[in-house]
Amino acid sequence: MTGQPARLRDVAELFEDTTPDREVTAMAQRIARRLALRRRARERRAERGAGRPVSVPYRYRSDDIDLDRTIEVLTERPVPEDTDIVVREPMRTRRDVVLVVDVSGSMKGEKVRIAAATVAALSEEATARGDRLALVAFWSDAALLKPLDAHVPAGRLLDQLLRIPARGLTNVGFALAVANAELARSPARHRAAVLLSDAVHNAGPDPRPLARRFPRLHVLLETDGEHDAPLAADLARLGRGGLAAVATHRDVAPALNRLLA
Repeated sequence: MTGQPARLRDVAELFEDTTPDREVTAMAQRIARRLALRRRARERRAERGAGRPVSVPYRYRSDDIDLDRTIEVLTERPVPEDTDIVVREPMRTRRDVVLVVDVSGSMKGEKVRIAAATVAALSEEATARGDRLALVAFWSDAALLKPLDAHVPAGRLLDQLLRIPARGLTNVGFALAVANAELARSPARHRAAVLLSDAVHNAGPDPRPLARRFPRLHVLLETDGEHDAPLAADLARLGRGGLAAVATHRDVAPALNRLLA
């Protein structure tokens, strides 16, 4: 715990006179595209819906007929059509997710790859499901790069992350406060935050009390360097979420699948 103050920074202020490394940017974009393509292919093969079954008119998707509702309709229509049949279909409930990415230190090497994979995976998941995604980047301060109600392509989000200059300290508590405020604006039934960090908290107050405020807080713990596993475990436990370790960008998709299933 430290007494260092933190503030929410304007995005335009961060990017002034800052140009990301072209080679790093290209690498991150390649990872994002590959992961996006894999997830879209898997989504097409996946079973439609995974939520509570509801009765809807037949649309050539489900063969689970709701007999009671169908009989009610047919008694009023002597010459029925296909859409007069009522079937049960599992309907997904929209989910709002806030991704909180640690950009303290230097965004290079595997840290960039992990960030690229996480942004790509959650962006594609949100698009496929009709969910909404917000993005908070943080160091000793924080910036809301994408609110829940804004549409920003995954490639642009990655570019913004990479254009944030290297920062030294890590204020997990303030980042969680920003994420929780954004999530509090959501009317969605299912709301969650995903913290991507090494959890080496060295600026600002203890972040544990903030974790309690979330409906669900999952933690992706970066373990490719120095990290604080006990704090990460505490945050996930207090936030009623899950904890998954990611050492490389290849660990990201399986970890998110487990946490957000």
